[in-house]
Amino acid sequence: MPVAQLISPEVLLERQERPGLIILDCRFALEDPDYGLCSYAEGHIAGAQFADLERDLSGPVIKGVTGRHPLPDPAVLLERLRAWGIDAESDVVLYDDGPGAFAARAWWLLTWLGKRDGVFILDGGLKAWHGAGLPLSLDAVVVPRGDFNGKPDPRLLLDAEHLQKRLGDPALTLIDARAQPRFRGEVEPIDPVAGHIPGAQCAAFSENLDSTGRFLPAGQLKQRFAEKLAGRAPESLVAYCGSGVTACHNLFALGLAGYPLGKLYAGSWSEWINDPARGIATGD
Repeated sequence: MPVAQLISPEVLLERQERPGLIILDCRFALEDPDYGLCSYAEGHIAGAQFADLERDLSGPVIKGVTGRHPLPDPAVLLERLRAWGIDAESDVVLYDDGPGAFAARAWWLLTWLGKRDGVFILDGGLKAWHGAGLPLSLDAVVVPRGDFNGKPDPRLLLDAEHLQKRLGDPALTLIDARAQPRFRGEVEPIDPVAGHIPGAQCAAFSENLDSTGRFLPAGQLKQRFAEKLAGRAPESLVAYCGSGVTACHNLFALGLAGYPLGKLYAGSWSEWINDPARGIATGD
């Protein structure tokens, strides 16, 4: 099975009553950390449980050391996944409001821990669910505890020290998922320093989507990333963003296109700028 899989609202509706299906609502807003849980309480896809980016899908922030959304401790994350009822055999559907960035973070964490079969992102998210005229639920969800027992795959990560050593390597493909103005350093609404990691290319995650918010066809995604790779090995690719979240969207899109899993620089820009010895670039 491909590591990156989409599911449509209509197919999810058909599968909602299947035993072993776990649905996670990953809605979040950077400007309002309570948005996701409040939105979930006001209505969610029936059977969904809430997965919070900062409380569940990230670890504690250490000022001046980590980025804004460091990876969670694997043991803590595993405990949370089991509490949501996830087993090795579970089918897991992830959704957010629509673009898929927060759902992709949950997908990447599951992939990192070895859950690479039966994990789907709802294509178009809750926006597509609403567009299909499908209802929401207010019901509480109770599921049996799961027994998923994965372990982190270090091959999927690259830390700042090793990335810094690889800068300038002609085999490296480094892609930044932030929008062009932030990449160029023209604006920086979140982090204290503007710009990008030297040698990176801008690959805004929003360009993985069509005008309706659904993922582009695999062929178009393949061409998009082929231009970034420019003949280099796909295994050489490293993805980052502002805090290690939207980079996962690019890694998911690469999977949809049939490429092998690239590496995530999880600390991303918000970690990179903690050390003044690390280079900073602006412009294209």
